[in-house]
Amino acid sequence: MSRRPVLARLRFWAALAALPTYLACGGGSASQTGGFPPVPVETVTLEPSPIERVTEYIAKLKSRRSMTLQPMVEGTVTRIAVRSGDRVRAGDLVLEIDNNRQRAAVASLESLRAVREADLAYARREAERQRSLFQAGASSEQESEQAQTSLDTAEAQLRAVEEQIREQSVELEYYRVTAPTAGVIGDVPVRVGDRVTDSTMLTTIDTGGGLELYMHVPVRSAGQLAQGLPVRVVDDAGAILAETAIDFISPQVDESTQTVLAKAPLRDTAGFRTEQQVRARIVWSDEPGLRVPVVAVSRIGGQFFTFVVVDEEGRSVARQRGVHLGPIVGNDYVLLEGLAPGDRLIVAGIQKVRDGAPVDPR
Repeated sequence: MSRRPVLARLRFWAALAALPTYLACGGGSASQTGGFPPVPVETVTLEPSPIERVTEYIAKLKSRRSMTLQPMVEGTVTRIAVRSGDRVRAGDLVLEIDNNRQRAAVASLESLRAVREADLAYARREAERQRSLFQAGASSEQESEQAQTSLDTAEAQLRAVEEQIREQSVELEYYRVTAPTAGVIGDVPVRVGDRVTDSTMLTTIDTGGGLELYMHVPVRSAGQLAQGLPVRVVDDAGAILAETAIDFISPQVDESTQTVLAKAPLRDTAGFRTEQQVRARIVWSDEPGLRVPVVAVSRIGGQFFTFVVVDEEGRSVARQRGVHLGPIVGNDYVLLEGLAPGDRLIVAGIQKVRDGAPVDPR
């Protein structure tokens, strides 16, 4: 075998091993630039900005001018005159309840009134006759007084029957449920043939106007509730649809859910409907703080780190800093500790730098 290929291979490996020493002693292009060239990076300067602390809840919209119709009597529904979504005027018929028994009661009282009227007529004639006989000396004063007492009793009995008739006639009208005001009919859960009582909900009438947000806040957060706290209604993408503020806080806790009811008026109701569920965010505070872009953070072993640009011996170098971060707001972390206002944070080119590496901030 020829020795020349072997010698050539040995010379190549010897030259390759001597390359780092050659570069360190000033040979080659790297020495001419004073070491490895700086890595171009993009930076932002940290400055305090308002940071909102918010919590999102699923709220329900309710009409501020909606009323519930309930019957004032008990009975069976015989007719429903409206449908959900119908617009009614005050006094329009909504539904009817079977009133046969009540009409029979009124008819019986009217028959009794006829009897009382006949009794009154007889008592009046008898009183006049006894008065005439007493004046002529043909009867005693006692007989005249007894006749007058019978007349007074007959008149009182007739008045009592007439009052009963008026009372029963008024109650007869309760079997016709009418709209107390103009508005739009809501859901009608009852059907013809259903038996209802004075606690049965027949339907609702929405008179229009403003809506109201109903938010149920857990007890652990209820202590922070205050009138005037800003509330934002947002869509699925987080865009703000409406803004308002809390104007009512319930003094009681809901036993079943352990929540406290908070309300906020919604003045701009365009695009919203009664009983609609929406995403509502309560803004608890708005205090200045620092934000760290998500792209500037790396995680190593459960700890968060960032790189900042510092000036050392007349050149810019990257230094790694451990940080303690809070929740994400938009595309930024809320900084709790680890950095200070004025720090130049590297936000692009992080994958190319290491602690102490020279950088070219842009």
